[in-house]
Amino acid sequence: MKLLLAGATGLVGSHALRLALADPAIERVIAPTRRALPPHPKLDAPQIDWDALPPDAPWWRVDAVVCALGTTMRAAGSREAFRKVDFDYPLALAQAAYRAGARTYALNSALGADAGSRVFYNRVKGELEQALAGVGFDSLTYVRPGLIGGERAQSRPGEAAASAVLRTLGPLLPRRWRINPAPHIAQALLDAALRAQPGVHAVGSERLV
Repeated sequence: MKLLLAGATGLVGSHALRLALADPAIERVIAPTRRALPPHPKLDAPQIDWDALPPDAPWWRVDAVVCALGTTMRAAGSREAFRKVDFDYPLALAQAAYRAGARTYALNSALGADAGSRVFYNRVKGELEQALAGVGFDSLTYVRPGLIGGERAQSRPGEAAASAVLRTLGPLLPRRWRINPAPHIAQALLDAALRAQPGVHAVGSERLV
């Protein structure tokens, strides 16, 4: 298998990259990024501008796509900037890879993703899921974590505070509201890409504890 991984420098994406490079079922990993990645014999890491994706690059020709792109409202700075990273880029990635022959796509989405939600974050995630369903993939999986556990390169004070509360209350909470460790999410994304089960599937947060 040749796998295209987007978001390889992020928390979940970096775990997905490590798992993919170690998996003997994956022959090649294509990880387009804005900044360079450490070299690896199985890795191609073209440096790109997400606002100007090369439509005919040979590295689009892959079997499956894992998308772990994402930001926060605080980091993005505006609704428009957030939507660009969490909707426009993942959809453009899907469309380009599909045109080149990819038929499997796994998305790191979110608990509460709902195109009809009054919450902007959840609405954007839900709208992306709907848009991806229209691309035409044979196998499409939405992995929907709640609060993601792990050490980020960039501080997210809100997440840190919520994590501290959930770590304390975790055993008392329903599984879907507990912290989802980043490696568990990454493994679910990779499993979806490798298994490529026909149809549209969702992996809930209760399965990522």
